Amino acid sequence: MTELDQIWSQMLAAATAKAHDSGRHDIADYLRLKAANDAIRSLGVKWLFDSLIEIAAEANRRSSTVAIERQEPHNFARGNSNMVGSLINVSQGVRCLTLEAGWTRTPGDGIMRGGTLAAAKLTHFGILKANADLSLAYVGDLPVWHIEDEDGKRRPFRIKDLDDHFRIFLDA
Repeated sequence: MTELDQIWSQMLAAATAKAHDSGRHDIADYLRLKAANDAIRSLGVKWLFDSLIEIAAEANRRSSTVAIERQEPHNFARGNSNMVGSLINVSQGVRCLTLEAGWTRTPGDGIMRGGTLAAAKLTHFGILKANADLSLAYVGDLPVWHIEDEDGKRRPFRIKDLDDHFRIFLDA
Protein backbone atom coordinates (compact mmCIF):
# COMPACT_ATOMS: atom_id res chain seq x y z
CA MET A 1 0.00 0.00 0.00
CA THR A 2 1.41 3.39 -0.97
CA GLU A 3 1.65 6.29 1.46
CA LEU A 4 -1.17 8.02 -0.43
CA ASP A 5 -3.39 4.92 -0.02
CA GLN A 6 -2.61 4.82 3.71
CA ILE A 7 -3.52 8.48 4.14
CA TRP A 8 -6.70 7.95 2.09
CA SER A 9 -7.68 4.97 4.30
CA GLN A 10 -7.11 7.03 7.44
CA MET A 11 -9.22 9.87 6.03
CA LEU A 12 -12.04 7.45 5.16
CA ALA A 13 -11.92 5.93 8.64
CA ALA A 14 -12.04 9.39 10.26
CA ALA A 15 -14.95 10.46 8.03
CA THR A 16 -16.80 7.22 8.81
CA ALA A 17 -16.38 7.76 12.56
CA LYS A 18 -17.49 11.39 12.26
CA ALA A 19 -20.58 10.41 10.23
CA HIS A 20 -21.45 7.68 12.74
CA ASP A 21 -20.99 10.02 15.73
CA SER A 22 -23.23 12.66 14.15
CA GLY A 23 -26.00 10.12 13.50
CA ARG A 24 -25.45 9.98 9.71
CA HIS A 25 -25.52 6.17 9.57
CA ASP A 26 -26.32 6.22 5.84
CA ILE A 27 -23.08 8.08 5.11
CA ALA A 28 -21.13 5.88 7.54
CA ASP A 29 -22.48 2.78 5.77
CA TYR A 30 -21.49 4.21 2.37
CA LEU A 31 -17.97 5.02 3.59
CA ARG A 32 -17.57 1.53 5.08
CA LEU A 33 -18.65 0.05 1.72
CA LYS A 34 -16.15 2.28 -0.10
CA ALA A 35 -13.36 1.19 2.26
CA ALA A 36 -14.27 -2.49 1.75
CA ASN A 37 -14.33 -2.06 -2.04
CA ASP A 38 -10.98 -0.23 -1.96
CA ALA A 39 -9.49 -3.15 -0.01
CA ILE A 40 -10.81 -5.60 -2.62
CA ARG A 41 -9.45 -3.41 -5.42
CA SER A 42 -6.02 -3.26 -3.78
CA LEU A 43 -5.88 -7.03 -3.35
CA GLY A 44 -7.02 -7.61 -6.94
CA VAL A 45 -4.34 -5.30 -8.33
CA LYS A 46 -1.74 -6.85 -6.03
CA TRP A 47 -2.62 -10.35 -7.29
CA LEU A 48 -2.28 -9.20 -10.91
CA PHE A 49 1.09 -7.50 -10.32
CA ASP A 50 2.48 -10.28 -8.14
CA SER A 51 1.52 -12.83 -10.80
CA LEU A 52 3.33 -10.93 -13.56
CA ILE A 53 6.41 -10.40 -11.38
CA GLU A 54 6.47 -14.11 -10.53
CA ILE A 55 6.26 -15.06 -14.23
CA ALA A 56 9.09 -12.63 -15.09
CA ALA A 57 11.20 -13.82 -12.16
CA GLU A 58 10.79 -17.43 -13.30
CA ALA A 59 11.96 -16.42 -16.78
CA ASN A 60 15.02 -14.78 -15.20
CA ARG A 61 15.78 -17.98 -13.27
CA ARG A 62 15.84 -19.77 -16.66
CA SER A 63 18.53 -17.29 -17.78
CA SER A 64 16.45 -14.62 -19.51
CA THR A 65 17.54 -11.04 -19.02
CA VAL A 66 14.19 -9.49 -18.20
CA ALA A 67 14.14 -6.16 -16.35
CA ILE A 68 11.19 -5.32 -14.10
CA GLU A 69 10.37 -1.74 -13.11
CA ARG A 70 7.45 -0.53 -11.01
CA GLN A 71 6.02 2.99 -10.90
CA GLU A 72 3.73 4.22 -8.13
CA PRO A 73 1.61 6.28 -8.22
CA HIS A 74 0.62 6.09 -11.87
CA ASN A 75 -2.34 7.47 -13.83
CA PHE A 76 -3.79 6.10 -17.05
CA ALA A 77 -6.93 6.66 -19.12
CA ARG A 78 -9.81 4.20 -19.39
CA GLY A 79 -12.45 5.68 -21.64
CA ASN A 80 -13.06 9.19 -20.31
CA SER A 81 -11.97 8.28 -16.79
CA ASN A 82 -8.63 8.66 -15.05
CA MET A 83 -7.41 5.51 -13.30
CA VAL A 84 -5.02 5.97 -10.38
CA GLY A 85 -2.82 3.04 -9.49
CA SER A 86 0.49 1.47 -10.46
CA LEU A 87 2.47 0.43 -13.52
CA ILE A 88 4.92 -2.39 -14.16
CA ASN A 89 7.23 -2.41 -17.16
CA VAL A 90 8.81 -5.72 -18.07
CA SER A 91 11.51 -5.23 -20.68
CA GLN A 92 14.13 -7.17 -22.57
CA GLY A 93 16.16 -5.09 -24.99
CA VAL A 94 13.64 -3.04 -26.99
CA ARG A 95 10.76 -5.38 -26.13
CA CYS A 96 8.39 -4.11 -23.48
CA LEU A 97 5.24 -5.41 -21.78
CA THR A 98 3.45 -2.87 -19.62
CA LEU A 99 0.79 -3.61 -17.02
CA GLU A 100 -1.19 -0.68 -15.62
CA ALA A 101 -3.88 -1.17 -12.99
CA GLY A 102 -5.96 1.09 -10.78
CA TRP A 103 -9.33 2.70 -10.26
CA THR A 104 -10.95 6.12 -10.01
CA ARG A 105 -10.21 7.67 -6.62
CA THR A 106 -12.06 11.00 -6.67
CA PRO A 107 -15.22 12.25 -8.42
CA GLY A 108 -12.98 14.29 -10.74
CA ASP A 109 -11.37 11.06 -11.99
CA GLY A 110 -14.65 9.87 -13.54
CA ILE A 111 -16.65 6.74 -12.92
CA MET A 112 -16.21 3.00 -13.08
CA ARG A 113 -18.82 1.62 -15.49
CA GLY A 114 -20.68 -1.67 -15.43
CA GLY A 115 -19.92 -2.71 -11.86
CA THR A 116 -16.18 -2.57 -12.47
CA LEU A 117 -14.11 -2.30 -9.29
CA ALA A 118 -10.72 -1.78 -10.97
CA ALA A 119 -9.29 -1.61 -14.47
CA ALA A 120 -6.03 -2.79 -16.00
CA LYS A 121 -4.26 -2.57 -19.35
CA LEU A 122 -1.66 -4.93 -20.80
CA THR A 123 0.29 -3.15 -23.53
CA HIS A 124 2.77 -4.83 -25.85
CA PHE A 125 5.16 -2.27 -27.32
CA GLY A 126 4.78 -2.45 -31.11
CA ILE A 127 2.15 -5.24 -31.11
CA LEU A 128 -1.19 -3.43 -30.86
CA LYS A 129 -3.31 -6.51 -31.59
CA ALA A 130 -1.89 -8.25 -28.51
CA ASN A 131 -2.94 -5.47 -26.09
CA ALA A 132 -5.72 -6.22 -23.61
CA ASP A 133 -8.09 -4.32 -21.34
CA LEU A 134 -9.05 -6.01 -18.08
CA SER A 135 -11.81 -5.32 -15.56
CA LEU A 136 -12.17 -6.50 -11.98
CA ALA A 137 -15.85 -7.21 -11.30
CA TYR A 138 -17.95 -9.50 -9.15
CA VAL A 139 -19.05 -12.91 -10.34
CA GLY A 140 -21.49 -13.95 -7.66
CA ASP A 141 -19.80 -13.17 -4.35
CA LEU A 142 -16.23 -13.13 -5.73
CA PRO A 143 -14.30 -10.41 -7.56
CA VAL A 144 -12.74 -11.79 -10.77
CA TRP A 145 -10.51 -10.20 -13.42
CA HIS A 146 -12.13 -10.28 -16.88
CA ILE A 147 -10.85 -9.74 -20.40
CA GLU A 148 -12.81 -9.03 -23.56
CA ASP A 149 -12.27 -11.69 -26.21
CA GLU A 150 -12.21 -11.14 -29.98
CA ASP A 151 -16.04 -11.26 -30.09
CA GLY A 152 -16.38 -8.51 -27.48
CA LYS A 153 -17.54 -10.95 -24.79
CA ARG A 154 -16.08 -10.89 -21.29
CA ARG A 155 -14.45 -14.00 -19.91
CA PRO A 156 -12.39 -14.63 -16.78
CA PHE A 157 -8.72 -13.66 -17.03
CA ARG A 158 -6.48 -16.37 -15.60
CA ILE A 159 -2.77 -16.68 -14.81
CA LYS A 160 -2.47 -18.75 -18.01
CA ASP A 161 -3.65 -15.67 -19.95
CA LEU A 162 -0.99 -13.57 -18.23
CA ASP A 163 1.58 -16.25 -19.05
CA ASP A 164 0.43 -16.18 -22.70
CA HIS A 165 0.98 -12.40 -22.77
CA PHE A 166 4.45 -12.92 -21.32
CA ARG A 167 5.25 -15.48 -24.03
CA ILE A 168 4.14 -12.98 -26.70
CA PHE A 169 6.51 -10.48 -25.09
CA LEU A 170 9.43 -12.94 -25.12
CA ASP A 171 8.78 -14.19 -28.66
CA ALA A 172 8.22 -10.78 -30.28
